[in-house]
Amino acid sequence: MGLKLFNTLSRSIQEFAPLDPAGKKVGMYCCGPTVYDFAHIGNWRTFVFADLVRHYLEFKGHAVTHVMNVTDVEDKIIKGIREAKTTLREFTGKYETAFFADMKMLNCLEPHHKPRATDYIPAMIELIEKLVARGVAYKAADGSVYFSIEKYRGCGCTYGQLVKLNFEEMRVGERAKSDEYTKESFADFALWKARVPEDGDVFWKSDSLGEGRPGWHIECSAMSMKILGASFDLHLGGEDLIFPHHEDEIAQSEGATQKPFVKYWMHGAHLLVEGKKMSKSLGNFFTLRDLLAKGFTGREVRFLLLTAHYRETFNFTFDGLHA
Repeated sequence: MGLKLFNTLSRSIQEFAPLDPAGKKVGMYCCGPTVYDFAHIGNWRTFVFADLVRHYLEFKGHAVTHVMNVTDVEDKIIKGIREAKTTLREFTGKYETAFFADMKMLNCLEPHHKPRATDYIPAMIELIEKLVARGVAYKAADGSVYFSIEKYRGCGCTYGQLVKLNFEEMRVGERAKSDEYTKESFADFALWKARVPEDGDVFWKSDSLGEGRPGWHIECSAMSMKILGASFDLHLGGEDLIFPHHEDEIAQSEGATQKPFVKYWMHGAHLLVEGKKMSKSLGNFFTLRDLLAKGFTGREVRFLLLTAHYRETFNFTFDGLHA
């Protein structure tokens, strides 16, 4: 029996069939950590779920190429650098090292590729240039470059492949420069952010784009396609990334290549702690290290995270860990 999965793209259960004509090779990309803090157990639910998918694909005889990016430049990281008065690499390095140490503690297989966003800036610039050349991206007065949802749709492309969107109620044409914006809002999103004083030393120079840095969404498109190709099999992540992040990935990737981006999308559901949304203010925010300090093992945490179906909201409890 083959693997059947719920594909967010088709909103249905489908039998998994790789793009590889021989049915052997599988390209798999999972949105990885943003290294401004230690990963919390909600993050780890997604990463353990992705590890399980890879294990099963390999068990079924597939040759998996597993890519997990490291987001080491974005708004929160720049804010952290400014507050800590340190460098980008010094700030992100400790959290990146901690993440992969935690991953090993949870018995997760190490990804075959762990691209850092800052190592792929040229690929991001190249991708943005293609979008500008195709007429679906534009430079604003402040020097930033935005993806135009209206022009993208005008080319006959679909924005809203993973989610149903009501364009009459949404503010098409407005701009969102922040890496994160509310799911209720709808706006052209930043591909390249022009340098501002608050960025400090975190910027790159481009002859075509000017001084600045990439937007969050373009990072994953550039890294995944550089390693796995314009079209690949499987993209995983938490359900909180479906919109806008993954929707924007599809738009900018297909807008540049005019090819289907990803065949199957899998999304893990949210995690609650003792029945409540995890929050530092509620005192129920836990990293893996917090749980290890309480005497639990990585194996126990991994087991508990896998006791519920990945598409079901999971209630993490200490009783469950003690069971």
